[in-house]
Amino acid sequence: MKRVVRGKEGLSQPSISSALESGRHSGATGRMFLWSGAKGAQGSVSERRTIYQKIREYDILDKRKTVTALKAGEDRAILLGLSMILFSVMMYFVLCITMVRSYSDSVWTEESSCTVLNSSVISEINCSYSCGSECWKSSRYPCLQVYVSLNSSGRVLRLSHNEEAQEANPECFYVPKCRKDHAVMHTLVLNISEQLKTQHQVPCYYDPSEQQDNVLLTRLYGRGAIFSSLLWPTCTLVMGMLIVAMVKLTQYLSILCEQISRIKRAGLSLLADALPSRHSAAKFSSTV
Repeated sequence: MKRVVRGKEGLSQPSISSALESGRHSGATGRMFLWSGAKGAQGSVSERRTIYQKIREYDILDKRKTVTALKAGEDRAILLGLSMILFSVMMYFVLCITMVRSYSDSVWTEESSCTVLNSSVISEINCSYSCGSECWKSSRYPCLQVYVSLNSSGRVLRLSHNEEAQEANPECFYVPKCRKDHAVMHTLVLNISEQLKTQHQVPCYYDPSEQQDNVLLTRLYGRGAIFSSLLWPTCTLVMGMLIVAMVKLTQYLSILCEQISRIKRAGLSLLADALPSRHSAAKFSSTV
């Protein structure tokens, strides 16, 4: 009986030690598997992050190039719009001190029709013309006097060609440019007189307050001339303002789109960081 017990005891001690050694070995291999799995997960995450960062850097470089090109084009467009606005303002200033001022200061504002009563040359008027630097010579031009009857009121008034002729000599209908050849000016004035005699009814502009003794055949700056002169600066001003407004609107929309894209990128980056952590946690739970 004693031998049998000893044999059992001898068999039991090696089995226990081998079991312990196998347990230790299996625990060490399990720990090594866990560490290697964790290191593999960390490596894959780091590789994904480096690839994502490279793609992000290329995207940023491309966007910087595009933004630089767009910014240069926007600056040129704004400069063009501001130049057009400045040019239109200058044109408005020039027109206001010339045409608009002459139109507003004119007292011959009402338009009517006149009947030509008499057209004849009454005298010769002396004038001077330039023959070079600081050289002036005298000449003469015929004074054509024209009387008309204003159909709206029946008043008999003198007819002048325009405001300049009326200011130069209110007695004469037309004041030609002084020239050396007197015969040329005389022929010109006689032709005008013959044309007026053939036209019994002519349009004329008169003073509604009846303070002027003259009526005008034409006005230097009428409503049509003022409108056509102010049309182009107005179009230039509107186009310049539209260019500046469109550029500013484009910039605002680009900023808004950039803000939205930043919000989306932040959400995607958070999602990309959350997915590997969940994957590694799932692996760790499966190994445990």
